[in-house]
Formats: sequence, structure tokens, C-alpha cells
Amino acid sequence: MGYWDGKRVLLTGGAGFLGSCVREELVKHGAKDKDIIIPRSGKTDLRMWEQCAKAVKDIDVVVHLAAKVGGIGLNREMPGTLFYDNLIMGIQLMEASRQARVRKFVALGTICAYPKFTPVPFKESELWNGYPEETNAPYGLAKKMLLVQSQAYRAQYGFDSIFLLPVNLYGPGDNFDPRSSHVIPALIRKFGEAMDRGEKEVVVWGTGNASREFLYVSDAAEGIVLAAERYDGPEPVNLGAGFEIKIKDLVELIGGMMGFKGRVVWDKSKPDGQPRRMLDVSQAERLFGFKARTSFESGLRKTIDWYLENKTKIA
Repeated sequence: MGYWDGKRVLLTGGAGFLGSCVREELVKHGAKDKDIIIPRSGKTDLRMWEQCAKAVKDIDVVVHLAAKVGGIGLNREMPGTLFYDNLIMGIQLMEASRQARVRKFVALGTICAYPKFTPVPFKESELWNGYPEETNAPYGLAKKMLLVQSQAYRAQYGFDSIFLLPVNLYGPGDNFDPRSSHVIPALIRKFGEAMDRGEKEVVVWGTGNASREFLYVSDAAEGIVLAAERYDGPEPVNLGAGFEIKIKDLVELIGGMMGFKGRVVWDKSKPDGQPRRMLDVSQAERLFGFKARTSFESGLRKTIDWYLENKTKIA
């Protein structure tokens, strides 16, 4: 009998970019599609206690992916909203799950929870050794409180809640909205639109000196499902690919893959965000056998191809 046999799963954010991949991965691992419950934000507002309590009724496993999230621009524009919405959704959903005797709760944190100057590669033990990078601190700290809640509930109630820290995700179906997208889809769209308009230059935020790590979305989904099945510990666990690339090199790589022949202009009045990001991913492999499988260039090619095929449908 497999882990998911007979289990009803609440997958918040299940209709989104990561959630749709997690749903596929759950089915691949033996969950029945009819037993995967996906609350839609139009009908279920997880900021409301009564709706959280209703959502977890007769549920065995909660995988909480739902989040209000975006790039540096959105974090600067709406820090209060990002703090409140993410904090209240997570705290209420975990408490409702505890009260409903849910057997397993999988909480997703964010790499934004790490201190601004965390030594590279980021080890889980460094999580509390400083304040996060200022532009995304409200979002990062809101998600980090789910770790505190997880550990407190495990200590007091024996509640089986785990906390995962994924690095920046990318892949087909990503958010390409320039107001809220992360760096990879934002760059793909910038280059694509510049080429469509015959423009000879693209403006990019910052200096290009910051570095980032990226995890292909279907790899992330596999890591989440493996953790749900195999990990029951109190400590946070990183989910990543274990590499870093400078934004300058990323811009050059995406521009080259898309065939952009023009000039890149760096708007140095805009922030770089955290100086460096790369995770130590050894714990995920040791604790639940997860290792990213998709090479960065292969994942980028699939993401670019998806954008080019679907750009007329993207607002």
C-alpha cells in the first residue's frame, strides 16, 4: 500500500504555477485525482477563519502552496499586503488543520526568509542569523513564522508539520506579468517584446552583480511530494538545485537563447535585492532522497519555448 492510498489531500494554490505540477506529481506517486482538493481563491478566502476550517474538513494531508508573491517591484509596492495575507493564511490554515486532526501539514517557506548576508551556500542552520534583505523582508518573515508555528505545534501537540524552503522557481506556465513576475519570466518577456517591436535595447534593473539560484518547477514539485511522504522532522529543509548564476550572466544567457542582438542597459537606480543566493541542498537528499534533475539550460529552453507559444494569450 502506497503512502497516498486512501488519503484526501488539500492542495492550496493547486491551480497555480507550482500547484499544477504538484498535483501531477501527487497522481504520479499514487494519489487519486478525485482525492486532491484544490480550493479556488474566488470561492475560498484563506484569510477568513471559517473558510480555513471548512477547507480542512475530512482532509488527511495539507500541502500549503497558496501565497501572495511577486518580484522586487511588488515587494516594494505592497509590503503590508504581502506580510498580512501570507501570515494570516498560513497561521489560520495550520491551526484549522490541527483542530481537524489533519495527519500531515506541508508548509512552504521562501528563500527570502534567509538573512541578507547569509554565507553561501545557505545552510538551514543560518536561517535566524540576521534580518532578511529589506525589499522582501515582510514577505519572507511572514512565511518564516510558519516554521515557528510548525515547531511550536510539534512540541505542544505532536502535530506533524514540516517546513520547506524552495529557491526561486521557473518553468513553463510561470507568471509573465511584468508587475509581479520574478526575474526569469520578466527577462524572457522583456527580450521577447523588444524583438517583436524591433527595439535595439532592453533596460534591466540593478547592476547585474547579484547572483541567484533557480529550481525547475517540476523538480520542485517532486521535492515537495517526496518530503510529504518521507520527512517528519522539525527542522526546515532547503529545496534547490545547488548552483548560482550572476544576473548579468543570466541576462546574457536568456538574450542569447532568444536571439536578441541589441544592447542591455542597466538601470542602477533600481535595487539588486539580496547580493547572493545559493542553497546547500544536501539535507533534502539525505532526509528524503531529493535531487534536482533538470539542467538549467534545458529548463530555460522549455520556459522560453512555452512563452513563445503562448505569448498572445498572456496579458
